[in-house]
Amino acid sequence: MTLGALTFNETQLQAAVAGRDARFDGWVFLAVTSTRIYCRPSCPAVKPKREHQRFYPSAAAAQEAGYRACKRCRPDASPGSPAWDWRTDTCARAMRLIGEGVVDREGAAGLAKRLGYSLRQLERLLIGEVGAGPAALARAQRAQCARTLIESTDLPMGQVAFAAGFTSIRAFNRTVAEVYACSPTELRRKSRRTAQAAAGAIALRLAYREPFEPSNLFGHLAAAAAPGVEEWREGAYRRTLRLPHGPGIAALRPGPGFVECRLRVADLRDVTAAVARCRRALDLDADPHAPMEALAADPVLAPLVAKTPGRRVPRKADGPEYAIRAVIGQQIATASAATVAARLAERYGEAVEDPEGALTRLFPAPAALAEADPDHLPMPNARKRTVLALAKALADGTVEVGPGADWARSRRALAQVPGVGPWTVEMIAMRALGDPDAFPVKDLGVVKGAERLGLGAGRALEARSLPWRPWRSYAVQYLWASSEHPTNKLPTN
Repeated sequence: MTLGALTFNETQLQAAVAGRDARFDGWVFLAVTSTRIYCRPSCPAVKPKREHQRFYPSAAAAQEAGYRACKRCRPDASPGSPAWDWRTDTCARAMRLIGEGVVDREGAAGLAKRLGYSLRQLERLLIGEVGAGPAALARAQRAQCARTLIESTDLPMGQVAFAAGFTSIRAFNRTVAEVYACSPTELRRKSRRTAQAAAGAIALRLAYREPFEPSNLFGHLAAAAAPGVEEWREGAYRRTLRLPHGPGIAALRPGPGFVECRLRVADLRDVTAAVARCRRALDLDADPHAPMEALAADPVLAPLVAKTPGRRVPRKADGPEYAIRAVIGQQIATASAATVAARLAERYGEAVEDPEGALTRLFPAPAALAEADPDHLPMPNARKRTVLALAKALADGTVEVGPGADWARSRRALAQVPGVGPWTVEMIAMRALGDPDAFPVKDLGVVKGAERLGLGAGRALEARSLPWRPWRSYAVQYLWASSEHPTNKLPTN
């Protein structure tokens, strides 16, 4: 059976349902014709007879076919399909942009325009891949966001509707009733409320696929944090966010089976975008089993994978920010690069208020840095020229590093920026674009890790890495972790 870009045979699908295999969650959705409910394959409910089972490649496709979300396993809240995380084709780029709320802000036609397609062409592609067009996919996302806010906050229903992306209370009420078979008020009454966040904050739980190793992920983000823009406080990585309608602050803390996310946004319409950026920063939609299987086939990496399975790639919530900071970090220590980034934010970044910590600024937008006085950039002259050239290219769209970027095109454009070499391109590809196969072969941490493990260097290491494809970004995490460095472990304070 083919579900979009994925092909499963009947035996695989039935085994996944019978074994309640959580590895299939988010890849496929099980619908039951007798109850008109759709579930995760891992749903603990009694399994239906085979003749009553139908499979769909997305929650939106199941909803379009007239099925309601299971109230027990919450299938629409499962981590997104990993395919959209490691693919760079048009459908993957569209799915990432839909996750950022582009359809809510610009409409389906705006999404198509961003991707260089007509709306009809894009609808045909998405229906063929995931069984639903952009409007239906965005509707499913709004419904899931609404339920999360209904059940986890005390926001008035009108504000929930606004935050979830609905344009009217009527559409909000109708969609919630159709997808969950109850009204918003009933959803809130039936929910098992969790501890609330501080006043003005929204507390959420971000799901991921097991296994999940947080040490290098949070360790790297904390060690490279630019004061004022990012911080590690009370066991959480906190940072400011530049969102479509204003600034925000996110606090992310690893928890048992989920990542705690506490958001503050200036405009509730930015909740969807903020969640999408937090998920991308922590690589939460990844399928950890695919890279683990590929890397474990190497006898040198196999023991490392077995020791700490489920490593993720530490990305950045803001692609343009990381691109600039990758240039800043060329040939200097992590702490020094963070200090320079903080100084730039202090001079050129927008001020923010943080009632819970010490965050004070957004990292400067590319347009602001492109107009900066070179004398005010605290770095060598050659690097100043590169930062200014890259900022201009990001500001005018010559270089794109957002969720809708074409990775190959972005790599080519980055390589044309004076002073941006192979190391910088690969680091930006790995941590801003999200390319799972980025491999900065000359990175000092990669070189040291490879030497320690006897994997060679330069061309020899490049050749040795070919069987790891397309998961070399994950191999980098194991190479980095083979040395003692503060980025390899969770901070203790």
